[in-house]
Amino acid sequence: MTIRLLLSDVDGTLVRSDKSLSPRTIDAVHALHDAGVHFAVTSGRPPRGMEMLVEPLSLAAPLAGFNGGLVVEPGMDVLEEHTVPDTVVPMALEILERFELSIWMYRGADWLVRDPYGPHVEHESRTVAFEPTVVDAFEETTRVAKLVGVSDDHDAVAAAAATSRQEIGEHVSAWRSQSYYLDITHPQANKGAVAQFLSRRYELAVDEIATIGDMPNDVLMFKQSSLSIAMGNASDDVQKAAHRVTATNDDDGFAHAVEQFILGRS
Repeated sequence: MTIRLLLSDVDGTLVRSDKSLSPRTIDAVHALHDAGVHFAVTSGRPPRGMEMLVEPLSLAAPLAGFNGGLVVEPGMDVLEEHTVPDTVVPMALEILERFELSIWMYRGADWLVRDPYGPHVEHESRTVAFEPTVVDAFEETTRVAKLVGVSDDHDAVAAAAATSRQEIGEHVSAWRSQSYYLDITHPQANKGAVAQFLSRRYELAVDEIATIGDMPNDVLMFKQSSLSIAMGNASDDVQKAAHRVTATNDDDGFAHAVEQFILGRS
């Protein structure tokens, strides 16, 4: 089996808990380039929130933000866009409110919040390197790239995810990108579809694709690859869904996976 593409999640996988890239991770990505292996990233982050990865990693492959809702070139030119169906947005908002989740809305380049002091807003601002726009209400519900329900009540987030899939699942993709985040996107905005997009772009078979991640929404891309790798910080269910398990993101698990499973170096 020859791997010609590695598709990686970002938070909890490529970057450490403090959102930094380790020197070993940077070296591992450059080793992939040297070996002729395409390297691409996908995340629940907006594309703008992954821009800081382009230079240190010399990224040439498309960046798939919003879990594939907006796919751009490294220079931010749009390649593909999938937005939540306009008629579904009010239903999704009602479900998030039903479970008392704080709500974020992404429209185009804008990140909209009603509560600037809500859970994880400050943390997200540091992660994506820009501030949200505060609104009194989500009055405009067209061209929504992603809705996020946020809470430190992880059971409520899980319940909202299950309810979203049950009530509007045929119209959206609803998965947790972190234990405290529920991402609601277009049904084609999922990491499995990102793997398929890259497969078409680079004319690759499933046998030539590897994937690596740590959260339930990464399992969808695991299914589109012949080599799937779960991080050591992933839950048991995510690890069981993968072919291999590496170390945690704070213990250079990404670099270890590249060296051990992709490039064959122990």
